[in-house]
Amino acid sequence: MQIEDRARLIRQGDRRALARAITLVESARPDHRDEALALLSALREPRREALRIGLSGTPGVGKSTFIEAFGLMLTGQGLKVAVLAVDPSSARSGGSILGDKTRMERLSRDPMAFIRPSPSQSQLGGVARRTREAVALCEAAGFDVVLIETVGVGQSETVVAQLSDLFLLLLAPAGGDELQGVKRGIMEMADLILVNKADGELKPAALRTVADYAGALQLLRHRPQDPPGFPKAMPVSALESEGLAKAWEEMQALTAWRKAQGQWDRARADQARHWFEEEVRQGLLAALAREPQKGLMAGLGDRVAQGALAPEAAAAEMLRLLGRA
Repeated sequence: MQIEDRARLIRQGDRRALARAITLVESARPDHRDEALALLSALREPRREALRIGLSGTPGVGKSTFIEAFGLMLTGQGLKVAVLAVDPSSARSGGSILGDKTRMERLSRDPMAFIRPSPSQSQLGGVARRTREAVALCEAAGFDVVLIETVGVGQSETVVAQLSDLFLLLLAPAGGDELQGVKRGIMEMADLILVNKADGELKPAALRTVADYAGALQLLRHRPQDPPGFPKAMPVSALESEGLAKAWEEMQALTAWRKAQGQWDRARADQARHWFEEEVRQGLLAALAREPQKGLMAGLGDRVAQGALAPEAAAAEMLRLLGRA
């Protein structure tokens, strides 16, 4: 199929064409990469923008349950929702269970929703390397909201903030001691901290946790991209769909403020620059895996392993040989 035909089908919202396009951009084959770049270029105009929402959370917090309840609420309002869920990959086989569709059964049957699980392929940052391109494809297909679920909470999960307009951190009810288990970096990136499972016997604990995090947020330095009162902590119950509408109102208010202040456009421009630089870095690393650079690396690596050369000196020599010192 011609690139123009693929682009036309994606713009029309053809799900099969969109799924195949995401498979294409995730492929590591050089010929597929050329096709993917041509397709992305063809879809740049007319430009469509969705609200990109990054979501991370502690294991067992109920990320999939939250996304399903939140997504169903949005589709009930007439919005088209895409979910890009990144699952951890095996370091040995590279495989992944990719079970998000089974965990979001109701949302996966919703004609207004599209769920795409992807393996992280050992990529740091909680997102797959080509997640940004998958987001661009979903925007071109006319989705209003794109939810990006990361592998799981951790310091490297802050990379998802370079993909999203809003970053949600989902946490479970617990004592104040859990504050010690959440890294400062991801706290500083979060726009909203949502304490899930605020229902039944856990509701009092959830409200105490919200208070704990609200206090902790007050200690963080004010960010220029935030209006007064942000970031904030809120209780939600994905199981009973409580607090979701209020959280969505806060997301819309924050988005409107950032657009009015010019923060939205500046953030997107900074993100585009970040991913350009990241592609250059990844391309250089890939070049080192090819001959003759591979042989040079192997030779210097052997000398380092034998103790004949310091790692720093070997790195400087490699850069000199590459003409990049």
